[in-house]
Amino acid sequence: MPILVPPALAESLAEFLGADGRTWAARLPALAGELLERWELRPDGPVAHGVVGLVLPVRRADGTPAALKLQPVDEETAGEPVALRAWDGHGAVRLLDHESGSGSMLLERLDPARSLLELPDDREALHVLAGLLGELTQHQAPIGLRTLAETADRLLLRAPAAAAALGDPAERRLLADCTAALLAVCAEPGDRLLHWDLHYGNVLAPPPGSDRAPWLAIDPKPLAGHPGFELLPALRNRWADVSAAGDPARALRWRFELLVEVLELDREVAAAWTLARVLQNAVWAVEEGEGAFDPAQRVIAELLLGRS
Repeated sequence: MPILVPPALAESLAEFLGADGRTWAARLPALAGELLERWELRPDGPVAHGVVGLVLPVRRADGTPAALKLQPVDEETAGEPVALRAWDGHGAVRLLDHESGSGSMLLERLDPARSLLELPDDREALHVLAGLLGELTQHQAPIGLRTLAETADRLLLRAPAAAAALGDPAERRLLADCTAALLAVCAEPGDRLLHWDLHYGNVLAPPPGSDRAPWLAIDPKPLAGHPGFELLPALRNRWADVSAAGDPARALRWRFELLVEVLELDREVAAAWTLARVLQNAVWAVEEGEGAFDPAQRVIAELLLGRS
């Protein structure tokens, strides 16, 4: 049976990629069919999708469950198979096959219904996430990946215009302070293999009865850089747990200190790179038409700057 593109995915591709996205969506059923035949796969469940990628549960010729991931190749996604190959299943989903021309990947099957978002205890979830970050960033980044040095240079060029577009003078000062933090550390951008998007929803459990580690990272957007640039998603996500704490500032400080301890980072350097990540998100938001800081990231930035 032909693979059908979910309407929500087609709409998302058109929104984010325009005409290229519509073309890619139209090509998806044929591409999926070609790979199912070439890799001797058979569909084994309903398709899932993210913003631009489609994931099809499949079984290999020997009956092994796997997942076929199809997504457009761009600056963020091009490095995914490179990173997964470097990690080789240690702390991350295992890459089984890859077609460089289309960027298509055959991955081991994990359980999409069991992520760290479903773990009731947010402290336990953070311990897992911190351990995975520590494991993944032990690797030196392969040659050819995009770098944090390049990212920082571009960010510093775009920051002044973003600051000028913010309506609140206090937020303009906050963005300036984040820029200053980046300037203080950008001369030593690091060379570790970063996942870049390791939040709680990007950590899945393997199927029951598996001999794999209990939790594995998925969906990296890798770059070469300093592990301190990895911390913000772990601080920002599951924000309801922070808000529900009797002392949110204390809960957030606990998250940051645990990450710094497990990854064995210098606290001031880690704080500076986290502020750089806040800066990146703020610049993106302003460029997309937002006129204010994300409230949670404002709290994080003020905490790391010693204002709360």
